[in-house]
Amino acid sequence: MENIERKEYLDFLIRLKDKQIIKVISGVRRCGKSTLFELYRDYLLKNGVLPEQIIDINFEDLDFEEYTDYKKLYSYIKERLIEDKKNYIFLDEIQYVEHFEKVVDSLFIKPNTDIYITGSNAYFMSGELATVLSGRYAELKMLPLSFKEFCEGLENYNLPPMTMLQKYNKYLVEGSFPYTLELEGNKKNIKEYLEGIYNSIILKDVITRVKVGNPLLLESVVKFLFGNIGSLLSSNKIANTLTSLGRKTDYKTIEKYIKGLTDSLILYEVKRYDVRGKQLLVNLSKYYVVDIGLRQLLLTNKSSDMGHILENIVYLELIRRGYEVYVGVFKNTEVNFVAVNNEEINYYQVSLTVLDENTLARELRPLQEITDNHAKYLITLDEILPNSNYDGIKRVNAIEWLLEE
Repeated sequence: MENIERKEYLDFLIRLKDKQIIKVISGVRRCGKSTLFELYRDYLLKNGVLPEQIIDINFEDLDFEEYTDYKKLYSYIKERLIEDKKNYIFLDEIQYVEHFEKVVDSLFIKPNTDIYITGSNAYFMSGELATVLSGRYAELKMLPLSFKEFCEGLENYNLPPMTMLQKYNKYLVEGSFPYTLELEGNKKNIKEYLEGIYNSIILKDVITRVKVGNPLLLESVVKFLFGNIGSLLSSNKIANTLTSLGRKTDYKTIEKYIKGLTDSLILYEVKRYDVRGKQLLVNLSKYYVVDIGLRQLLLTNKSSDMGHILENIVYLELIRRGYEVYVGVFKNTEVNFVAVNNEEINYYQVSLTVLDENTLARELRPLQEITDNHAKYLITLDEILPNSNYDGIKRVNAIEWLLEE
């Protein structure tokens, strides 16, 4: 398989090389963390690092199963450290090692180690590890392929010419997990691959961790959330809806399942933000899925709600670009996204099309209500008049925006 250079992610590792800080890469299963390590190790070898300076352990490999015992792991690594050289230690999918924070902490205090770890859920960077390593790690939150990376990956295969819109539709159907490109559009193989990812996440990162007593109810919750991306939801509303459909439950169970899904990084919760009061609102959130291909896999009406699907794609791109993202509330209107990065604040409204004058007016209204001087964008898939400007509100074509450098 031709590796796709994940430049922004690779630059993160290169920038922090040899710095006295633990490099942590988190991300949903199969998003490309192991391949990123591979690309980075290639970089090291091309820049003067010797093979014996690299210690590489992937805990999903049965060859290393015995080292899920933290004491054995520490002994294994310690025996391989070279005293007079820097040692680059890669621990992939480290959540399989109980008490791994003890190993990482012990290695960290040695003067000749540079440590890199990955995990496929949010649990491994919570609790004791965060306490033990507080202030001594930098976390890179990794996602599957962006649309731009997906298009670059398509160039590695001998495919018939496609328009950008055709590539976008392919991206939605086949998903953004890197290996799906290797399957070259084979629908059966892609479906089976995505099913494998989904089942692995649900079983290993949700059911086992959260101790789910009713897997069928969990599946109903997943389908409900996937089917309602971009809609304001509460645990009570979800519980009441599922109960009315014959899946009796309560809001506490729903909250537990949602926590398991967001911690597994298959789902993202976006809270509401009062633009005028500049504070988070505790009631109601929106949810977005990490990969539209997984959504298409689970839902029968796959092509419905293309506007919210575009909204999901824009949300993921904003967090790729380093923003903290919220749903904006201003007076009685709602802005799809308030994106915050350091001191920068941008507002984004997303609509599939605004060719109808009434739709355009409706989508502009929330942005027009906000009178501060921060940048405001209306993102659509329209190819007609894509770069219009409405008194400072910039209208941009979604595909062009997704392909920006």
